[in-house]
Amino acid sequence: MTVDGFGASSAPSVTPAIVWSVAGNDSGGGAGLAADQRAAAGLGVHLCPVVAALTAQNSRIVTRVDPVAPELLDAQLAALAEDLPPVAIKTGLLGSVDNVAVVARWVDRLRATWPLALVVDPVLGASSGAAFADAAVLDAYRELLLPRATLVTPNEGEARRLVGTGAEALRAPQLGQALRAFGAAAVAITGGDSAHAPGLALDWIDTAHARGWLLLPRIDSPHTHGTGCTLASSATSALALGFVAGDALVLAKMATAHAIAHGHAAGQGAGPVGPRADFATQPERLPLLSWDESLDCERWSRLLHGPCAGEGPADIGLYAIVDRIERVSLVLAGGVKTVQLRIKTPPRPDAAWHAGLRVAVQQALAACRQADATLVVNDHWRLAAELAAGDVRHLAVHLGQEDLLALDAAGRAELAASGLRLGVSSHSLWELCRARGLAPWYVACGPVWPTLTKAMPWQPQGLDNLAWWVHMAGLPVLAIGGILEHAQAERAARSGAAGVCVVRGLGDDPAASAPAWQAAIERGRTLSRLPVPSLPHPSL
Repeated sequence: MTVDGFGASSAPSVTPAIVWSVAGNDSGGGAGLAADQRAAAGLGVHLCPVVAALTAQNSRIVTRVDPVAPELLDAQLAALAEDLPPVAIKTGLLGSVDNVAVVARWVDRLRATWPLALVVDPVLGASSGAAFADAAVLDAYRELLLPRATLVTPNEGEARRLVGTGAEALRAPQLGQALRAFGAAAVAITGGDSAHAPGLALDWIDTAHARGWLLLPRIDSPHTHGTGCTLASSATSALALGFVAGDALVLAKMATAHAIAHGHAAGQGAGPVGPRADFATQPERLPLLSWDESLDCERWSRLLHGPCAGEGPADIGLYAIVDRIERVSLVLAGGVKTVQLRIKTPPRPDAAWHAGLRVAVQQALAACRQADATLVVNDHWRLAAELAAGDVRHLAVHLGQEDLLALDAAGRAELAASGLRLGVSSHSLWELCRARGLAPWYVACGPVWPTLTKAMPWQPQGLDNLAWWVHMAGLPVLAIGGILEHAQAERAARSGAAGVCVVRGLGDDPAASAPAWQAAIERGRTLSRLPVPSLPHPSL
């Protein structure tokens, strides 16, 4: 297991993963520990419900809240530690300063032995208006829980109360920064800026790897009781399964939206949401992730309610990746119709290098036009746009996500205005969600198998994640990474991938080797499709 900020060497090995929820009991069964239990079950995690507070409530109102004695809370945690040690803890309604302190002590005690994720859902009040936390409890959160938090998941109002003085003037992105300044490793502010985004459900996430608006269409339902608990518990469960915070929040967003869609009436007020285990196989639940803080609601709505794919053929087949013009000619001679020219920029490029790059791209583009093939230029998109001179039918560009982030909003707008078809790399759930927001021609999923072509921190996706990508992405998916044998290309094609990328496997004579690779891909497409897993596995 890997959790943001922690190693994985001595974590307890238990199947299924065990999480503790230290929270309040909702006598109406809509929120609190009842909601946490349902959400954890949806991700296949065993949740231990630890009662920190008792409430008297129904679907319409909370009439009483009593925190349990800290000695009783401590006794519950001690009993669990002997037999059911957790890999993650989620806190909800704690009710008192003393109970906050008990949780903090246990987090430190457990972390002295193994890695432990802590998700803080600061339940500070009820949607009916009842307040659950006074100034002393807020101070305890700031001093004891936020510095220990792997993830904190307040709504916008709770975030303002936690940040304190000056928070009213801050938007969700600035609130997230302020909460991370208290020591939280990652933040998700639910419902941020919703007034400015009609029809969208926005959450602002700020993690070690991913930062932006996580968004889906807003689901019109009266049954939303337990939504915050469901998101926090789903994220906790995903962390327990080994996902980093960015990916855990993507899964939590999906699980929560699916739960809202399956809420049901119970009582005269808002009914509870209904988590279901099939949430991660529903393509309509996969969110978008923005590239920055700006709100582009009209464009997001268009992408969420229509195809995410841009222009370009959906059937790519063999996607050859070469590093010099001579090999472009060879793969074209082998019948390849999509070839990427990957010429990496040296640390200190001089005028001669730039001149050579220009000549190589010019010659490659001319060769592809003659062969009626597509040249994909890796990285050097401004040069590609210049050389295309408006004729982009045989030209596309491929960019990694770090390169796209480095462009800033103006650069990404310039790229879109160039008319070049765009391919984007993706290695994780949050990268897939972010790539979809660009409406690319394709998204590459990798590395499918271990690769030595470049150093990277990612774990192999395997055929299971590749099949999940194909099923969920809503646009053409390429398999890339470690594809050295024809049998691998055949199996990758069985996922339904639009194309299979081959680099080293092309060998010294791509003109001779390419037909065999193409035949392997075609064979794979005639075989039964690979099954789609109920959940992808962690890739980082």
